[in-house]
Amino acid sequence: MDDKQTTNDEKNTGISRFICTANHGFAPYAQEELRRRFGKLKSSMLVSGEVFLVTLFEDAERAIASIVAHPPIFLRHIQPVHLELRADQDNAYPQMVQFLLRQDKLHGAAVSLQVRKAEQSAVSGSAGEIRESLQEQLTGLNAEFVVRDADWVVSVFAAGEMLYVGVSEPNDNLSDWSGGAVRFQREEGQISRAKFKLLEAEQSFGIDFKSFHTALDIGAAPGGWTSFLLERGLQVTAVDPALMHESLRNHPGLRIFKKNASEVHFQEGEFDLLVCDMSWSPKQMVKLVTELLPSLRAGGTAVVTVKLMHKKPMALVDDVISSFEAANMQIQRAKQLFHNRDEITLYMIKY
Repeated sequence: MDDKQTTNDEKNTGISRFICTANHGFAPYAQEELRRRFGKLKSSMLVSGEVFLVTLFEDAERAIASIVAHPPIFLRHIQPVHLELRADQDNAYPQMVQFLLRQDKLHGAAVSLQVRKAEQSAVSGSAGEIRESLQEQLTGLNAEFVVRDADWVVSVFAAGEMLYVGVSEPNDNLSDWSGGAVRFQREEGQISRAKFKLLEAEQSFGIDFKSFHTALDIGAAPGGWTSFLLERGLQVTAVDPALMHESLRNHPGLRIFKKNASEVHFQEGEFDLLVCDMSWSPKQMVKLVTELLPSLRAGGTAVVTVKLMHKKPMALVDDVISSFEAANMQIQRAKQLFHNRDEITLYMIKY
């Protein structure tokens, strides 16, 4: 393949290329989402089940605008491809550096330099070493290199014999984390990693959990989500036949019902937030949650995870969404977060 570089004359050709990332095993569904959105496309897998290169027969700006305005469920991160280089060429790195130095928008800006490398890449050095080397060679930008809150993201993906380079605004990547891999530091005394799901939902969906007052946590044990909500200052009612973590049992802001969700009843409109992260079948989860929805006041928010337990996750998600919509819930976002595994997270508001 010859080296390729997008020039101003090529921006209106109606063709754009992106590196796309999904959670491991879910890339085929991200591909299908793009196929449904844009129709004709070409795609090749770069990391099995996770990262693929897609060619869309659509202008880059219009493609990005469509994706950002209505984010897909399984597509976690996109990186535009403005430059493709063969990694085994002696002048590959100098070409990449010169291309970036010519980007006027990067000069004096806050820049996040994000480098990822596939295991089978022929490029020498780790992703971190490549990033450090590039940063040293880009001093001519007079840029402030940052990890978060950047003006611009420079993305480099090394796969096989190729280097793929793109420059974009953080929002246009669907996530300002490299590859959409959101990293939180585990805290001392943290009950479970399930807390990271709500932390990520808080960031990804823009939910201000501190604005709520009373929350119902269905299937709460051992208390990862409950502890998060208590930290945000909410009064929490936790429902689960299993034991809550001992550190929570005497918390003044917590009321515990050691019962199945089907065995409890609450006052109408008692809560302004309902959350559910049960490891149950989607059908059973929907049934239990909808039976308790009268206790969620109008305008209240619900955040639930949907376990993808069979081989047709897109059809399953459609069915679950339809069931909640029939129960007067308006879907704000449906997304497979980085901290979701074989599941997605739904963010909903009650009519």
